[in-house]
Amino acid sequence: MTIRLYDTSARQIRDFVPLMAGCVSIYLCGATVQAAPHIGHIRSGLNFDIMRRWFAYRGYDVTFIRNVTDIDDKIIGKSAEQGRPWWSIGYENERAFNDGYDALGCLPPTYEPRATGHITEMIEMMRGLIERGHAYEADGNVYFDVRSFPGYLELSNQDLDDLRQPSGEGETGKRDQRDFAMWKASKPGEPSWETPWGRGRPGWHLECSAMAHKYLGTAFDIHGGGIDLIFPHHENEIAQAKAFGDEFAKYWVHNGWVTMSGEKMSKSLGNSVLVSEMVKAWRPIVLRYYLGTPHYRSMIEYSEEALREAESAFARIEGFVQRVIEKAGGEVVAAAEVPPAFAEAMDDDLGVPQALAIVHTTVRQGNSALAADDKEAAVARLAEVRAMLGVLGLDPLDEQWAGESDRGDDLHGVVDTLVRLVLDQRQSARDRKDWPAADAIRDQLNQSGLVIEDSPTGPRWTLGPRQ
Repeated sequence: MTIRLYDTSARQIRDFVPLMAGCVSIYLCGATVQAAPHIGHIRSGLNFDIMRRWFAYRGYDVTFIRNVTDIDDKIIGKSAEQGRPWWSIGYENERAFNDGYDALGCLPPTYEPRATGHITEMIEMMRGLIERGHAYEADGNVYFDVRSFPGYLELSNQDLDDLRQPSGEGETGKRDQRDFAMWKASKPGEPSWETPWGRGRPGWHLECSAMAHKYLGTAFDIHGGGIDLIFPHHENEIAQAKAFGDEFAKYWVHNGWVTMSGEKMSKSLGNSVLVSEMVKAWRPIVLRYYLGTPHYRSMIEYSEEALREAESAFARIEGFVQRVIEKAGGEVVAAAEVPPAFAEAMDDDLGVPQALAIVHTTVRQGNSALAADDKEAAVARLAEVRAMLGVLGLDPLDEQWAGESDRGDDLHGVVDTLVRLVLDQRQSARDRKDWPAADAIRDQLNQSGLVIEDSPTGPRWTLGPRQ
């Protein structure tokens, strides 16, 4: 058994060999909390949640760090725009992110450090880099000298001569415009902290280098994030950490975007879909299926049609689960191991689409067993399905999803009573062998969005996919 991952720094899929046998350490660039999250933000957390679950299934002891950037230019800009304290905006949106992660079934990280809680570690790193000749102070700012680090731009595969480094307002005194800010001198009305070089605030890149060092040490296994972070953020993290003396991350793993009309989903483009609104319109487990089942390195083009397809696909899985539970007359425990083909797909760079194909094949086999009245085979297939769905965080019988199996739970009892009245009329028609009338009632219910199935315990209704 060998897990293989696409390593951005090597530009190829590599066998995963942990730094410490039986353990895996993961650092994921988490939320910048200037606004509430859209589904593109949450996709990254969800993809790495699946990675974390798979490592745990394979027997690894996982340490998973997902940071919170609670101070940066965007948060300060929002503070000025809204006339609110920067920390109030940050905390409100940090809560919104965690609500989104929780709603979509992401396991909590081992630690979730905030940038502002680690100013001391940042000062220590800057001091060390200045002493080693990799950084310098100018006008109260501290910059990293990119020419001092020979490996700079190897991750993003750029040429230093062609580099255009993003710079912010007030970044004066640079020796080279390609140098990047580690610390920014304070401005009137902005938050600041005392340092040996004057009051100021951290640069985004320094935050993650310092927090990764604090919680995972000088070397760790995997650093993750969206592909948009490769440059400048991850490139600059590497430069700081390695120039400081850390080995830093052994593997670099990046997830694709959620796009709309071919563009990255972004608040600045006005094309974001907030998680808080999406979970009102769609069941969270369906959103998890939609965002988590494409390959993590692929792009997802957002559309309601694609969401409806995901809803229909997951409904087929849920329907099988419900039918077998009824047939078994009680709980069916998940199998101890997933099928070998599923494991092979997951080991190969977290091949969730291929793994999901095994889930659907097993569901079809289980449905065939039900049609043949082979209870034992149907139960065995459900045990396998539950094991596979559990790894993906999609087991509808898991307590995470308890009480959300139907849209509009608060009206479920009322709707159930009304539907039962109609189903009683249908049953009366069937008893008197008035098949056209019985079929007409079923068809009318189907047109209203309800799916009627006849089970050994009587007719059952569920909400069908959206039209």
